Amino acid sequence: MAETETENLEHNVTFTEAGNEAPLDYDAIVRLLGEATCRKLGIYPIPPDLVLSVVIPVYNERRTLHEIVRQVRAVPINKQIILVDDCSKDGTTDMLKEWETTQPDLTIRYHEKNQGKGAALRTGFQHATGQIVIVQDADLEYDPSEYLRLIQPIIEGKADVVYGSRFIGETHRVLYYWHSLANKFLTLLSNAFTNLNLTDMEVCYKVFRREVIQGVKLKSNRFGFEPEVTAKIARFKMPAIEGRPARRCRVFEMPVSYNGRDYKEGKKIGWKDGVQALYCIVRYAFAD
Repeated sequence: MAETETENLEHNVTFTEAGNEAPLDYDAIVRLLGEATCRKLGIYPIPPDLVLSVVIPVYNERRTLHEIVRQVRAVPINKQIILVDDCSKDGTTDMLKEWETTQPDLTIRYHEKNQGKGAALRTGFQHATGQIVIVQDADLEYDPSEYLRLIQPIIEGKADVVYGSRFIGETHRVLYYWHSLANKFLTLLSNAFTNLNLTDMEVCYKVFRREVIQGVKLKSNRFGFEPEVTAKIARFKMPAIEGRPARRCRVFEMPVSYNGRDYKEGKKIGWKDGVQALYCIVRYAFAD
């Protein structure tokens, strides 16, 4: 195909050749590429009524926010985009207030004082209405084009929660050795308490069935969100419905690419957040 465009119709993707108005449907793509190849590429049937709620905590991200929203909008799936401004000081709040009147597809909420990423995510989760909810940072470190692969295990009925991982096969920017070591240590300690075998507990990309993330009570205001939500989903039980017995969450992990920032580019997490994460791992292993 010399020129190709994709659009979300009844199935995940259709392809239309330049000058040819007849689209190739999902079944035709499967016959062309094979089902196994299609699934690896994230080409699979998506229910037409599915909505993905994308929760984006925002703090001083005026420089990157327009681009990340553009990238999220470009993902070919029905979306609810929720932006939670955590009392930004760089002009982000003024920009969002302009967007409220010009961009009605955005759900925008504000904190009157800075509380932290965890608090912003709690606000966003409260307003999520889609069947699936994903966390998206506003700093361009993570690529929204990977959504379709990340939500695939949930759509196919195999998972209730999906974690991305920066350490199992995808490309990533080479940055700080000690950050990487700290992430792996925190993940190892978290796994010891939760009995999960994650490789990247601190990753941004976490995907939930809405009933899971709205069914856990979260308290951490800053980056303690990561170990807290991990501990709580590890013991969360899906309720019994339609003859299905109650059961624990099924957690999947999938590789994601990572284009990390350094501190000159606006990276916010520091050593104090690592200490807080240690505290949260131990605390939420034993108590809510």
